[in-house]
Amino acid sequence: MPSTASALLAMLPDTFRYSDAREQLNERQFRSLIESGQITAISRGLYRKTDSIGDDDLLEISAKAPMATICLGSALSRHGLIDDIPAQFDIAIPRGRWTPETSAPVRWRHFDKATFELGRDQLELDDDHSIGIYSAERSIIDAYRLRHLDGADLANDALKRWLRQGGQPSELLRLSSSFPRAASTIRKTLEILL
Repeated sequence: MPSTASALLAMLPDTFRYSDAREQLNERQFRSLIESGQITAISRGLYRKTDSIGDDDLLEISAKAPMATICLGSALSRHGLIDDIPAQFDIAIPRGRWTPETSAPVRWRHFDKATFELGRDQLELDDDHSIGIYSAERSIIDAYRLRHLDGADLANDALKRWLRQGGQPSELLRLSSSFPRAASTIRKTLEILL
């Protein structure tokens, strides 16, 4: 079995669980890598090589909630549709799923199972991990649908910027037809803006 730190590290993926590490390393080797600062804990039982680049908060969220999806203000920010950088991650999970505890600041949103997958893409976090993220169109729809939580200004500003960036109203209207609470408001707003 290899004993040098670089050989031990080569046996591990960039992000891994304790149980994965123990399949490759013994406890002494694992603790030695932690003490030397070559691996760090992201959260309980989840570790990362120190030289790996990535978003530790999103890695923790995706590891604890496999269906987690970046939504609302966080998704709008990632798509460049708002200037705000949210202090907390807006993360959607299907309604009825367990909400995990995380060290990352998260506002958990519970979305209907029937529409959860609509407009959902994957955001690669590293070679082995990804997290769901809603498309720009779905994020705008959700901002209108949940405007009582974050205000109508967020939705209106995102829609205006999306249109300036070349967004197609027909795509937005097609997707919004699955969300009756938002569809009429979006249609009226588009009539005003266009």
